[in-house]
Amino acid sequence: MISKFLSLDIEKRDRIINAAIKEFAQKGYDSASTNEIVKEASISKGLLFHYFKNKKQLFFFLFDYCYNVVADEFYKKVDLTERDFFKRIRQAVQIKTELQAQYPDILTFIQEAVMQDSAEIKVELDKKIQELNAVNIGAVYEGIDLSKFRDDVDVQKILKIIAWTFEKMSDEELLKAKMVPNHKIDFEKVYMEAEEYFEIFIKCFYK
Repeated sequence: MISKFLSLDIEKRDRIINAAIKEFAQKGYDSASTNEIVKEASISKGLLFHYFKNKKQLFFFLFDYCYNVVADEFYKKVDLTERDFFKRIRQAVQIKTELQAQYPDILTFIQEAVMQDSAEIKVELDKKIQELNAVNIGAVYEGIDLSKFRDDVDVQKILKIIAWTFEKMSDEELLKAKMVPNHKIDFEKVYMEAEEYFEIFIKCFYK
């Protein structure tokens, strides 16, 4: 069924995708209404369920679609020939800022998806996010010049410490966002804080 959806003409397909992204991003999974999606997309409900058997399948299609759009753009921009660990990570942070401006609706959808607590999707979604994070962390770390790190410490443990730090930062920001209207994240503040951690890590772990 999804293959039939992908074969639709671009204008109609994008109308459905954009309407669904908007509804899920604004209301979350449980409160999102397929009635509102079809109304916004100017299609019948029967047509929507001709392509997607239920709301859950539509949501996961959208998650994969949005994630792939962002990932494709990220890997077009990132310079994986840069072997300095912190220069590469800083580059990744800068690209994410650019993507936030370029694809605000898609990034908002992904942000809201990550914050979902719906019992219907949580286990499957958490597993998917963990798998994607593992793949992308591996790709971003690949080819790093480990010789720049101090010889008297375990480099793999250093990388884990750095990863855990930014995972914790991300978790804290998502938790804060849940507590405020529109789940707004101050990305400029987050990136300034990240820069402070970069400076500390360079002083602690580089030769």
